Amino acid sequence: MMAAILFCGFASVTSCNGNAGAEKAEKETASVDLDASITSAIDKYLVDSIGKHYAGTGMCIPSVSYQTNEMSNDSLTVWGDYWVYKYNIVGDTLKCVSGGNHAGKMLLLKNVKGKYRVVSFEQVEDGHGNLESAKRIFGKYYDDFHAANSDENKREEIRAAAIADFVQAKKLFVKHYQDYGWPAKKIPVDTVSTKK
Repeated sequence: MMAAILFCGFASVTSCNGNAGAEKAEKETASVDLDASITSAIDKYLVDSIGKHYAGTGMCIPSVSYQTNEMSNDSLTVWGDYWVYKYNIVGDTLKCVSGGNHAGKMLLLKNVKGKYRVVSFEQVEDGHGNLESAKRIFGKYYDDFHAANSDENKREEIRAAAIADFVQAKKLFVKHYQDYGWPAKKIPVDTVSTKK
């Protein structure tokens, strides 16, 4: 996963007309490594809030082809290119029955137990408003997002790794995954985990 290191703290300065403190100091932000509790909160949101709208009663497996973030005090803003797929098991194959792309910006806050949860998700629009909304939502991260979103081979590699993680975690006896109308693909066993 990509992460940009950003430090945007600015001190208050005296303006040219002598008004000390006329410019307010901005909050310091920085990107952070997303630990398992944060990625789990994002996955839970994708499965519970997005996946429930897809057809099928099978397993819901999200994958993230691009992600960057900024931390500010107790809030975490995460921009990502999220994909959500639903599968049924048929023999030794996970057959994809539905799914789609949900790129956008999530806001995560800590609950009283100190665990992060997604409190809002602004998604890129489909259709006519796609480009404009993507540029507005991703802002300075748009070019990186666009590059990742456009790389179908890398996206499929990341999806396969997410499936492999899911299969291993659930101890499923499946060896392949398959999209409707396409040949089955082998689930990689020697992949780098998508989870930290």
